[in-house]
Amino acid sequence: MKYFKMFLKKLLRYVLKPLSFLPALMMMFVIFNFSAQDGTASSSVSSTVSVRFVQVCDRVLDRGWSDAQIAHYAERIEHYVRKLAHVTEYFLLAVAVSFPLYVYRLRGWRLVLAAGLFCVCFAGLDEWHQSFVPGRSPSPRDVAIDSIGIFAGIELTRLICFIGRKTIFRPLSIDGRQEEEERQDDGEDSFRERRDYRNPLPDRGKRGAEPAYTHRYTGELPIVK
Repeated sequence: MKYFKMFLKKLLRYVLKPLSFLPALMMMFVIFNFSAQDGTASSSVSSTVSVRFVQVCDRVLDRGWSDAQIAHYAERIEHYVRKLAHVTEYFLLAVAVSFPLYVYRLRGWRLVLAAGLFCVCFAGLDEWHQSFVPGRSPSPRDVAIDSIGIFAGIELTRLICFIGRKTIFRPLSIDGRQEEEERQDDGEDSFRERRDYRNPLPDRGKRGAEPAYTHRYTGELPIVK
Protein backbone atom coordinates (compact mmCIF):
# COMPACT_ATOMS: atom_id res chain seq x y z
CA MET A 1 0.00 0.00 0.00
CA LYS A 2 2.87 2.33 0.79
CA TYR A 3 4.46 1.89 -2.64
CA PHE A 4 1.10 2.25 -4.34
CA LYS A 5 0.61 5.64 -2.64
CA MET A 6 4.09 6.69 -3.69
CA PHE A 7 3.27 5.69 -7.28
CA LEU A 8 0.03 7.71 -7.20
CA LYS A 9 1.81 10.77 -5.81
CA LYS A 10 4.44 10.70 -8.54
CA LEU A 11 1.80 10.07 -11.20
CA LEU A 12 -0.27 13.03 -10.03
CA ARG A 13 2.74 15.31 -9.64
CA TYR A 14 4.66 14.63 -12.84
CA VAL A 15 2.00 13.45 -15.31
CA LEU A 16 -1.56 14.43 -14.44
CA LYS A 17 -0.76 17.75 -12.79
CA PRO A 18 0.80 19.40 -15.90
CA LEU A 19 -1.99 17.93 -18.07
CA SER A 20 -4.70 19.52 -15.91
CA PHE A 21 -4.67 22.61 -18.16
CA LEU A 22 -5.78 20.64 -21.25
CA PRO A 23 -9.55 20.81 -20.49
CA ALA A 24 -9.31 24.62 -20.27
CA LEU A 25 -7.59 24.80 -23.66
CA MET A 26 -10.21 22.50 -25.16
CA MET A 27 -13.07 24.64 -23.80
CA MET A 28 -11.47 27.80 -25.18
CA PHE A 29 -11.23 26.11 -28.58
CA VAL A 30 -14.91 25.05 -28.44
CA ILE A 31 -16.07 28.56 -27.48
CA PHE A 32 -13.95 30.10 -30.24
CA ASN A 33 -15.50 27.74 -32.81
CA PHE A 34 -19.04 28.60 -31.70
CA SER A 35 -18.24 32.29 -31.94
CA ALA A 36 -16.76 31.83 -35.41
CA GLN A 37 -20.15 30.69 -36.77
CA ASP A 38 -21.95 33.33 -38.78
CA GLY A 39 -25.34 34.66 -37.74
CA THR A 40 -27.33 32.21 -39.86
CA ALA A 41 -25.51 29.11 -38.59
CA SER A 42 -25.67 30.26 -34.97
CA SER A 43 -29.40 30.96 -35.19
CA SER A 44 -29.96 27.57 -36.82
CA VAL A 45 -28.21 25.79 -33.95
CA SER A 46 -30.20 27.70 -31.33
CA SER A 47 -33.47 27.04 -33.17
CA THR A 48 -32.74 23.31 -33.45
CA VAL A 49 -31.92 23.03 -29.76
CA SER A 50 -35.10 24.95 -28.84
CA VAL A 51 -37.28 22.70 -31.02
CA ARG A 52 -35.72 19.57 -29.55
CA PHE A 53 -36.28 20.86 -26.02
CA VAL A 54 -39.96 21.64 -26.71
CA GLN A 55 -40.44 18.21 -28.31
CA VAL A 56 -38.98 16.50 -25.24
CA CYS A 57 -41.28 18.52 -22.99
CA ASP A 58 -44.23 17.57 -25.19
CA ARG A 59 -43.44 13.85 -24.89
CA VAL A 60 -42.74 13.98 -21.15
CA LEU A 61 -45.83 16.03 -20.30
CA ASP A 62 -47.97 14.26 -22.95
CA ARG A 63 -49.44 17.53 -24.20
CA GLY A 64 -50.05 16.48 -27.81
CA TRP A 65 -48.84 19.75 -29.34
CA SER A 66 -48.96 20.20 -33.09
CA ASP A 67 -45.93 21.14 -35.18
CA ALA A 68 -47.13 24.75 -35.32
CA GLN A 69 -47.40 24.92 -31.52
CA ILE A 70 -43.98 23.35 -31.09
CA ALA A 71 -42.47 25.90 -33.50
CA HIS A 72 -44.26 28.72 -31.66
CA TYR A 73 -43.00 27.68 -28.22
CA ALA A 74 -39.51 27.04 -29.58
CA GLU A 75 -39.40 30.55 -31.01
CA ARG A 76 -40.44 32.02 -27.66
CA ILE A 77 -37.69 30.28 -25.69
CA GLU A 78 -34.91 30.58 -28.30
CA HIS A 79 -33.53 33.77 -26.73
CA TYR A 80 -33.30 32.14 -23.30
CA VAL A 81 -31.70 29.04 -24.80
CA ARG A 82 -28.94 31.20 -26.32
CA LYS A 83 -28.28 32.95 -23.00
CA LEU A 84 -28.32 29.64 -21.13
CA ALA A 85 -25.74 28.36 -23.61
CA HIS A 86 -23.54 31.36 -22.74
CA VAL A 87 -23.79 30.60 -19.03
CA THR A 88 -23.15 26.88 -19.53
CA GLU A 89 -20.06 27.17 -21.72
CA TYR A 90 -18.41 29.75 -19.46
CA PHE A 91 -19.36 27.73 -16.38
CA LEU A 92 -17.43 24.81 -17.87
CA LEU A 93 -14.55 27.10 -18.82
CA ALA A 94 -14.34 28.45 -15.27
CA VAL A 95 -14.26 24.92 -13.85
CA ALA A 96 -11.57 23.91 -16.34
CA VAL A 97 -9.46 26.98 -15.50
CA SER A 98 -9.85 27.08 -11.71
CA PHE A 99 -9.20 23.36 -11.14
CA PRO A 100 -5.54 23.36 -12.31
CA LEU A 101 -4.96 26.63 -10.47
CA TYR A 102 -6.27 24.96 -7.31
CA VAL A 103 -4.00 21.99 -7.94
CA TYR A 104 -1.06 24.39 -8.11
CA ARG A 105 -2.08 25.74 -4.67
CA LEU A 106 -3.70 29.00 -5.80
CA ARG A 107 -6.66 29.16 -3.43
CA GLY A 108 -9.02 31.51 -1.64
CA TRP A 109 -9.57 34.99 -3.01
CA ARG A 110 -6.47 34.65 -5.19
CA LEU A 111 -8.11 31.79 -7.07
CA VAL A 112 -11.34 33.75 -7.51
CA LEU A 113 -9.41 36.79 -8.74
CA ALA A 114 -7.07 34.94 -11.11
CA ALA A 115 -9.60 32.53 -12.64
CA GLY A 116 -12.38 35.13 -12.72
CA LEU A 117 -10.22 37.78 -14.35
CA PHE A 118 -8.91 35.35 -16.95
CA CYS A 119 -12.36 34.03 -17.89
CA VAL A 120 -13.99 37.47 -17.98
CA CYS A 121 -11.18 38.80 -20.18
CA PHE A 122 -11.60 35.81 -22.48
CA ALA A 123 -15.35 36.51 -22.64
CA GLY A 124 -14.62 40.11 -23.63
CA LEU A 125 -12.16 39.00 -26.31
CA ASP A 126 -14.70 36.48 -27.56
CA GLU A 127 -17.33 39.20 -27.96
CA TRP A 128 -14.79 41.37 -29.77
CA HIS A 129 -14.01 38.41 -32.04
CA GLN A 130 -17.71 38.22 -32.97
CA SER A 131 -17.54 41.74 -34.38
CA PHE A 132 -15.50 40.31 -37.27
CA VAL A 133 -18.01 37.50 -37.96
CA PRO A 134 -20.78 38.18 -40.51
CA GLY A 135 -24.19 38.47 -38.87
CA ARG A 136 -22.75 38.66 -35.34
CA SER A 137 -22.17 41.67 -33.11
CA PRO A 138 -20.46 42.14 -29.71
CA SER A 139 -22.62 42.65 -26.63
CA PRO A 140 -21.42 43.80 -23.20
CA ARG A 141 -24.59 42.26 -21.75
CA ASP A 142 -23.40 38.84 -22.90
CA VAL A 143 -20.16 39.35 -20.96
CA ALA A 144 -22.21 40.05 -17.84
CA ILE A 145 -24.27 36.91 -18.47
CA ASP A 146 -21.08 34.92 -19.00
CA SER A 147 -19.79 36.19 -15.64
CA ILE A 148 -22.67 34.46 -13.86
CA GLY A 149 -21.49 31.10 -15.15
CA ILE A 150 -17.85 32.01 -14.51
CA PHE A 151 -18.15 32.76 -10.80
CA ALA A 152 -20.61 29.91 -10.25
CA GLY A 153 -18.06 27.52 -11.77
CA ILE A 154 -15.23 28.91 -9.66
CA GLU A 155 -17.14 28.59 -6.40
CA LEU A 156 -18.30 25.06 -7.22
CA THR A 157 -14.72 24.06 -8.04
CA ARG A 158 -13.49 25.50 -4.74
CA LEU A 159 -16.14 23.58 -2.82
CA ILE A 160 -15.54 20.24 -4.57
CA CYS A 161 -11.74 20.53 -4.37
CA PHE A 162 -11.89 21.45 -0.68
CA ILE A 163 -14.09 18.46 0.12
CA GLY A 164 -11.90 16.15 -1.97
CA ARG A 165 -8.71 17.45 -0.36
CA LYS A 166 -10.13 16.79 3.10
CA THR A 167 -11.50 13.33 2.29
CA ILE A 168 -10.46 10.99 -0.53
CA PHE A 169 -7.33 12.88 -1.63
CA ARG A 170 -6.14 13.74 1.88
CA PRO A 171 -3.31 11.13 1.97
CA LEU A 172 -2.00 12.42 -1.38
CA SER A 173 -2.14 16.13 -0.60
CA ILE A 174 0.77 18.18 0.72
CA ASP A 175 -1.37 19.51 3.56
CA GLY A 176 -2.31 15.96 4.53
CA ARG A 177 1.33 14.90 4.63
CA GLN A 178 2.22 17.93 6.73
CA GLU A 179 -0.60 17.25 9.19
CA GLU A 180 0.41 13.59 9.39
CA GLU A 181 4.01 14.57 10.14
CA GLU A 182 2.80 17.01 12.79
CA ARG A 183 0.71 14.29 14.42
CA GLN A 184 3.71 11.96 14.42
CA ASP A 185 5.85 14.67 16.03
CA ASP A 186 3.15 15.34 18.61
CA GLY A 187 2.93 11.61 19.31
CA GLU A 188 6.68 11.36 19.86
CA ASP A 189 6.63 14.38 22.18
CA SER A 190 3.77 12.96 24.22
CA PHE A 191 5.59 9.60 24.39
CA ARG A 192 8.71 11.31 25.76
CA GLU A 193 6.61 13.19 28.31
CA ARG A 194 4.95 9.96 29.48
CA ARG A 195 8.33 8.20 29.67
CA ASP A 196 9.89 11.04 31.66
CA TYR A 197 6.87 11.14 33.95
CA ARG A 198 6.98 7.41 34.68
CA ASN A 199 10.79 7.28 34.98
CA PRO A 200 11.85 10.59 36.49
CA LEU A 201 15.54 11.36 36.81
CA PRO A 202 16.99 12.47 40.15
CA ASP A 203 17.50 16.08 40.97
CA ARG A 204 20.89 16.81 39.52
CA GLY A 205 21.19 19.89 41.68
CA LYS A 206 21.56 17.79 44.82
CA ARG A 207 24.79 15.92 44.97
CA GLY A 208 24.54 12.27 45.80
CA ALA A 209 20.80 11.99 45.22
CA GLU A 210 19.61 8.51 44.31
CA PRO A 211 17.22 7.91 41.41
CA ALA A 212 13.68 6.88 42.27
CA TYR A 213 13.26 4.54 39.28
CA THR A 214 15.40 2.61 36.86
CA HIS A 215 15.42 3.13 33.12
CA ARG A 216 12.23 1.84 31.50
CA TYR A 217 13.91 -0.28 28.81
CA THR A 218 17.44 -1.09 29.94
CA GLY A 219 16.70 -1.49 33.64
CA GLU A 220 19.93 0.38 34.47
CA LEU A 221 20.26 3.23 36.90
CA PRO A 222 20.91 6.62 35.28
CA ILE A 223 24.35 8.02 35.92
CA VAL A 224 24.35 10.77 38.55
CA LYS A 225 27.34 13.08 38.84
